[in-house]
Amino acid sequence: MPEFNKGQLNAIHHVNGPMLALAGPGSGKTTAMVYRIKYLIEEANVPAARILVITFTRASAREMEERFQQLMGGSACGCTFGTFHSVFFSILKMAYGYRSDNILLEEQKYSMIREIIRNRQLEYEDEEEMVSEIIREMSLMKGDLIPLEHFYSSVVGEEIFRDIYREYEAKVLKLGKLDFDDMMVYCYELLKDRPDILKNLQERFQYILVDEFQDINKIQYEITKMLAAPQNNLFIVGDDDQSIYGFRGAKPDIMLHFKDDYPEGTETLLDVNYRCNRNITEGAVRLISHNKIRFDKKIVSAKDYEEPIQVHHMNTLKDENHHVLEQIQAYHKEGIPYSDMAIIFRTNVQARGIVYQLMEYNIPFQMRDKMPCIYDHFTVQNVLNYIRAGMGVRDRALFLQILNKPNRYLSRNLLTESVVSFEEMRRQAEGKKWAIDNINQMEYELKILPSLKPFAGVNFIRKAIGYDEYLREYADYRHLNVEDLYGVLDELQEMAKQYKTYGDWFDGIDEYRKKLEEHIRQNGKKKEDAITVTTMHSAKGLEFETVFILEANEEMTPYKKAVKPEDIEEERRMFYVAMTRAKSHLHIYDVRSYYNKELAPSRFLEELCESSSRD
Repeated sequence: MPEFNKGQLNAIHHVNGPMLALAGPGSGKTTAMVYRIKYLIEEANVPAARILVITFTRASAREMEERFQQLMGGSACGCTFGTFHSVFFSILKMAYGYRSDNILLEEQKYSMIREIIRNRQLEYEDEEEMVSEIIREMSLMKGDLIPLEHFYSSVVGEEIFRDIYREYEAKVLKLGKLDFDDMMVYCYELLKDRPDILKNLQERFQYILVDEFQDINKIQYEITKMLAAPQNNLFIVGDDDQSIYGFRGAKPDIMLHFKDDYPEGTETLLDVNYRCNRNITEGAVRLISHNKIRFDKKIVSAKDYEEPIQVHHMNTLKDENHHVLEQIQAYHKEGIPYSDMAIIFRTNVQARGIVYQLMEYNIPFQMRDKMPCIYDHFTVQNVLNYIRAGMGVRDRALFLQILNKPNRYLSRNLLTESVVSFEEMRRQAEGKKWAIDNINQMEYELKILPSLKPFAGVNFIRKAIGYDEYLREYADYRHLNVEDLYGVLDELQEMAKQYKTYGDWFDGIDEYRKKLEEHIRQNGKKKEDAITVTTMHSAKGLEFETVFILEANEEMTPYKKAVKPEDIEEERRMFYVAMTRAKSHLHIYDVRSYYNKELAPSRFLEELCESSSRD
């Protein structure tokens, strides 16, 4: 039996009534939880069948159950381990006879929303972004128990959102299916309407343990409270400092106000970090202490002072990538396997540069997030279509994409043939001098493009032709941050610098796509020794000997969209999560120039660096 600290022993030996276990990073919470279940069964004589353990992911539920079975000698445990969704669905199966084939798959959901918005002919450039945002808002609405008439969409107008939602719900109902959000809503409504079923479940599950409680949303909490009543043997484990899923509806304030709901409850603090060296632990604690809305707690490291946190100030992304590769190779020579290293970003689009370098140097890596290909972005597609048109491509479908970007007020009816002719366009516009002038201007601009090198060509399209101005108008209309769109094109121009001709560049694009597609195919296969490339969100729950956090700059982390104090606090929590993935070596980078844009170092560096080593 391991040696437990005071906080862990309090958690293990607690039996009846509510308890909140605050568990800092690397504090052995899973070990404490499985020993607590063992204690309930062997010392408190609780029947295993009366114990319900809820986690947020299937992997966590599987790990918890496997750890417990190992502890109990491999015998069937009799406890119920599951995710919120699996537990709620099992209740619905019992009450309504649902089967697994009644579940609407996520890809079906996306397909249905995609079809609905296409039929409505809404104005958008990036369809996948629109679909994702609408689905996210539908989930938030259900998770927060907000009536449809009181929900206000930030993606489309309120009435449009409500119409889309109603049409989607009708389609799902007609198919006799339910999606993952419906599992929560239907379960909540069932338990509210059927006290007999609720009583049966309360008697069955007399002891409930919930892991990662900081990630819970309103409807999950309401259902959990109903199941735990009236005995309220509710044991919750989590860390408010690691609540980073606000965009999914997670409510850290639920954890902060747990004692208000259960004033008779007790608390314990798992305050020893067994993962990170003392430098990393103390730096992370200095950082997170700047958050105002949190439990005040002291976390200490079980390890000694080892290598300090290394903060590197780099001039450009190229310098940053080069330095990271040097460090990776040096650590690997020292005997640290690639699989014990991670590169962490705030957003998945930031991974593009370092991923390209890892592919070039044949360093094995695997990604925990889908990295969008820059050449698939709608802004890039439009620029490349301009270049193709400049090189003589006269395909009607291509011209329809660029005809009014910027707005030339030219009708698509001017393009009468599958192969576009400027002469024919002028003939169709006869009598409209303004239209003919705009057609002539477009033809003149396309004639200039072939004489320019790729970098200059992109710049000409953006500035002289006016594509940047078009994007500004588009962003204003859609309430987007135009700087995000400009950032993609800045990155495109940076990539174009290395090519002398469009032909070379297009060959390079094809080669890049092939490498990326091959990597995506290989990424599904588990690699024994590969660097993990991940966002801060996806890094949660992982640990590595060596961690590199890239682009710790203002506008990147904290992200530029984070403006309210609570948003900045969540950004700080994300940085805290990223830092505490590292056991021994933590390298943090900021860059002075991000695609020709000057960025200041992140405020988080100043908050954590009072005694850290700096380059």
